Amino acid sequence: MSVPVTTAPVPFEPGPRYLSGNEAAADAAVAAGCDFYAGYPITPSSEIMERIAARFAELGRVFVQMEDEIASIGAVIGAVWAGAKGMTATSGPGFSLMMEALGYAAFTETPLVIVDVQRAGPCTGQATRPGAGDVQQARWGSHGDYPVIALSPWSVQEMFDLTVRAFELAERYRVPVILLAEEAVGHLRERVDVPAEVAVAGRDRDPSGPPFGTDEPQGVPPMPCFGDGADLLVTGSTHDPWGWRRTEDPEVHERLVTRLHRKVWDRRPEICRTEGYLLDDARFALVAYGFTARSALAAVRRLRAEGVPVGLLRLQTLWPFPAEEVAALARRVAWIGVPEMNLGQVQGEVRKEARCPVDGLHQVNGEVIDPRRIAAWVKEAVQWPGI
Repeated sequence: MSVPVTTAPVPFEPGPRYLSGNEAAADAAVAAGCDFYAGYPITPSSEIMERIAARFAELGRVFVQMEDEIASIGAVIGAVWAGAKGMTATSGPGFSLMMEALGYAAFTETPLVIVDVQRAGPCTGQATRPGAGDVQQARWGSHGDYPVIALSPWSVQEMFDLTVRAFELAERYRVPVILLAEEAVGHLRERVDVPAEVAVAGRDRDPSGPPFGTDEPQGVPPMPCFGDGADLLVTGSTHDPWGWRRTEDPEVHERLVTRLHRKVWDRRPEICRTEGYLLDDARFALVAYGFTARSALAAVRRLRAEGVPVGLLRLQTLWPFPAEEVAALARRVAWIGVPEMNLGQVQGEVRKEARCPVDGLHQVNGEVIDPRRIAAWVKEAVQWPGI
């Protein structure tokens, strides 16, 4: 199935704005056509909910404050099957509570967007401090094999742009998409250029075909909604292409799980985005994402000024992991460093793809990583002549 991707006008004044990351994500959801939001307030993501509530009141869209995060994602799933574009936002313990329903959404191919503004954990941890400890949870937090897409913004502008893209990807591939932000960018205030139009993906609601199967092993089926005339059964149990439960059939289960995986994995070239900085002549490289990539880029520029040939590969997409891009980088450089606000969650992924030495700089004290610390760490690791 190929759904049409068109442009739609932004339903508020375009142009430059001075917004926080959370405010930008809320405005982007409105621009992308989100017309149902269910959520429960939790620091440091609550401003998304507050701004959505105000915007939706102006536009006649549906906002619901639920009793907890389990109910929030459940309400979003139900609204999406009624034809809405749905989103919720959360952090820390709230994200953990959503894990079972996230697996349900993946298995029923329900397109939705979750904004996770990461804070220092685990558990309630430090609610107002940044962290990046949810990277592996976003991929593996629910049980079983299932696909998700996770995007990692490093600026307020990208909180806007990647939220819009999250809705597009969710609809194109019928998959949950997670905007994996951090407190540091959620509460950061920067200029945002709001475009007059944004890209939006439609939804193939053909009720005549099977809503849970295709002839292609990596296909994305049409998604008729309740009220479209299809005989819909949306179950979290193993189901055949028409939605009938087949919980004792090994072939049906394997075919379904494999297709769900392949519909994302086989489209990595379309989904994965990275950016390179000063990599053309680099002997060494940093791989970074999210807010830490800002510190990494500052460190790279400082090191370049001192004569160290280092560059940066920034990961805008975390899941599916941009394995080919990292492997290609590893063939060109002698060493890769991965600074992150956790204990090595992406470093491990880089090591799977790289044939050169890979080290990690880990910081879990609830503070962003200082560029000077990264620069000093690189100099000690590479021992470049004259430094």
